[in-house]
Amino acid sequence: MNDFSDSRSAAVDQRARWAGLRGPGVPPRPLDARALAALAANPGCGRRAVLDAAGVDKGAVARALGSPERFGQSQFAFARGNAFEARVKADGCAELLRLLGAAESETAEVPDLTAAGPEGRAARTGLALREATAAKRWTLLDHPLLVLDVAGAPVYLEPDAVAVRPDGGWTVIEVKSFPILDGAADPVKVGAAARQAAVYVLALERLDATAPRPDVLLVCPKDFSNAPTAELVDVRRQLAVTRRQLARMTKVERIAATLPEGTTFDVTRERPPGELAEAVEAVPATYAPECLASCELAYHCRDRARERGAVEALGRSVRGELGTLTTVERVLAAAYGDRDGRVGDGHEDDPAAVALRRAAALRTEALGREASCP
Repeated sequence: MNDFSDSRSAAVDQRARWAGLRGPGVPPRPLDARALAALAANPGCGRRAVLDAAGVDKGAVARALGSPERFGQSQFAFARGNAFEARVKADGCAELLRLLGAAESETAEVPDLTAAGPEGRAARTGLALREATAAKRWTLLDHPLLVLDVAGAPVYLEPDAVAVRPDGGWTVIEVKSFPILDGAADPVKVGAAARQAAVYVLALERLDATAPRPDVLLVCPKDFSNAPTAELVDVRRQLAVTRRQLARMTKVERIAATLPEGTTFDVTRERPPGELAEAVEAVPATYAPECLASCELAYHCRDRARERGAVEALGRSVRGELGTLTTVERVLAAAYGDRDGRVGDGHEDDPAAVALRRAAALRTEALGREASCP
């Protein structure tokens, strides 16, 4: 009984801490599949993990800092995506069945998933999945609602569709409006779709660990037409990363506990200039250029990384190649030496420094030859 009381008390304290980070009376911003997929894309970023766990509106924080996000879907693209999805699901989802490999004569059940509230819709989805699995026939769930526990709170997720095959397997279907040209699609967009779909697969695993398939059906326009085509995308790697990141979300309390007393990201109240920026900087971040496509705070983090001369601003691959050389200043010193011609900082024998000196020598030689040419 005492253990239960202690656990409940700890949960109440944690909710109060998250509320304090958001600000009094500020409702939490709910997580969705895109946000969880973005977390999986950069699992080492404590800043995003803490702000998402607390339900902070990162877009509002970015605007208050003067570095608003510059990504999002245009209204034209949104309308085009909806029109393409409607075409894919027309005639009882006959086109989807064909893309899933069903025989031409086969049809699918499309159950009604309407219910009161998100809890009701999630429960109705679970019931429909169990009924379809027992029936052993093609069933397509159009915009089902799944639930996933994240850091002790339910997150409701809505995939485009889930197919139940006659063998009892469940397949997540993602409908995207970017094209597949000559059998290949933009790998960055495919990667983002795979991470998002992996979140749905993980939520389905909570209902039945044996039913969801580790490959999802990605449906896109073919070439420059509006005709749908599809390919199966293996999301096992994305699943593993998402599982690790969700497990890590339960540990963000430790990061939050290290923040200075009174830290808040509340943008609704008057506060001294620079206080919000200090609060954001108090949470460690791991910036990468890929963040620009998925995180509202990416432009703020990029500006701070550039101010520090951090090599992370050049990309993860560059950061990995440079090893212990963590700033642009150190990289240049390793390549060309400081003002006195010394490498310094004990990096003389560092493999990255040796490679940089060699590259700098080759560059200087090449430029010298070019300058001497008539």
